[in-house]
Amino acid sequence: MFVNMKKTSFLLVVLVAMLVSSCGTTRTVPVSGRKQNLMVSDAEILSLSEHEYTKFMNTAKRSSDAKNAQMVSRVGKKLASAVETYLRQNNMADEISNFKWEFNLVADKNVNAFCMPGGKIVVYEGLLPVTQNEASLAIVLGHEIAHAVAKHSAEQMSKQIKQQYGMQIGGTVLGALGMGSNTSSILSAVVQQGFQFRNLKYSRDHESEADYMGLIFAAMAGYDPQVAVAFWVEATIFSATTRLMQNAYSIYSSGCLRQ
Repeated sequence: MFVNMKKTSFLLVVLVAMLVSSCGTTRTVPVSGRKQNLMVSDAEILSLSEHEYTKFMNTAKRSSDAKNAQMVSRVGKKLASAVETYLRQNNMADEISNFKWEFNLVADKNVNAFCMPGGKIVVYEGLLPVTQNEASLAIVLGHEIAHAVAKHSAEQMSKQIKQQYGMQIGGTVLGALGMGSNTSSILSAVVQQGFQFRNLKYSRDHESEADYMGLIFAAMAGYDPQVAVAFWVEATIFSATTRLMQNAYSIYSSGCLRQ
């Protein structure tokens, strides 16, 4: 009896995995050629992204630095043009309709930048002292744009949806198999759990893929990808120095150095 139960459980797990993996659509990531399975449509992702982007920009303070804002827009437009050129040349022109590019510089001292699905690019003023020049900024934005082109956020959301599907199927012990009818409710549940495009923690594989794609986009846009080496060294030093200063301030604030 115990053996049969273990065998049944194993078969259930296998069946759940097969059902979940067979759902959604399979596409090829531009540039890298990797195959990915997505459980959400472009329309769903773009709708959620547009809502979050509008909400963010309504509360963000746009930079008053016209020169740097123009630089951000100039770099962003060059990269966007490179992306669209690549997609046209590689029989992926239908993907271009997913992008309605916007380029913003916001008055925020945090060292950050992001590109939401749909090509909504935001650069924080705090990033510019780290990038220091246009070419280094292109390396950063190329990386962020690559996340959008590779649909990494949709892949992250799909992963969460698959986990929800797995729990639902396991809980109902292979009840009704019409899984498509539950997609919108599960998607809503994932969003309500606090899913945010601009704060996603991508996997190491996603980050590596974005690095690779971003360098190619930057080169296609006319920037020297070799500057990436020096930039990432500087960025690493800046990050380490910032952490040391924060730790020192924390120790000082706690009174450990004021005895």
